[in-house]
Amino acid sequence: MAKAERNAMARRHLDARINKQTPAEKLTRPPRGWIKAIREALGMTTAQLARRMEISQPGVVVLERSEAAGTIKLDTLQRAAAALNCRLVYALVPDEPLGTMVRERARQLAQRHLGTVEHTMRLENQGIEDLADREQQLDIMASQIAPRILWDEP
Repeated sequence: MAKAERNAMARRHLDARINKQTPAEKLTRPPRGWIKAIREALGMTTAQLARRMEISQPGVVVLERSEAAGTIKLDTLQRAAAALNCRLVYALVPDEPLGTMVRERARQLAQRHLGTVEHTMRLENQGIEDLADREQQLDIMASQIAPRILWDEP
C-alpha cells in the first residue's frame, strides 16, 4: 500500500473516530479550569486535594491557576485527574474533517498555480473563461499535487 493511501486511510479512520465523540463544544474547559470545577462540585477543599496529590495546599491553588491560564503540564493535569477519580482525555479536534482539510489545501495550492498560469494564458489570449471549466481544471490540478508538499508553506 502506497504512503498516500495509508495517509488517506488514517485520515478516514481519525475522522470517523473523532466524529463519534462528544461534540468539542461540550468539552471546552470551564473558565476557572476542570480541576477547580470538579473539586468544587465534589465539595473537596484545596487542602484535601493537596493531600490526595501529595503536594502543598498552595500548590493546588497554583496548579488550578495554571490550568485556567492554559499553562499546566499534561503530567500534572494527569496527576490531578487521578486524585479527583477522573480520567484525563487529551485530544486535538479538527475544525473540519481531515479529508476536507487535505482537499481544500490542495485546491488552494492549485488555485495559486492556476492564477499564475491564467495570467500568462490571458496575455496570449488563451484564458479559461468558463467557470465550470476552471473548477474542473482546479480539481484536476489539486488531485495531482503530491501530498508531501501540501504543507510546505504556511
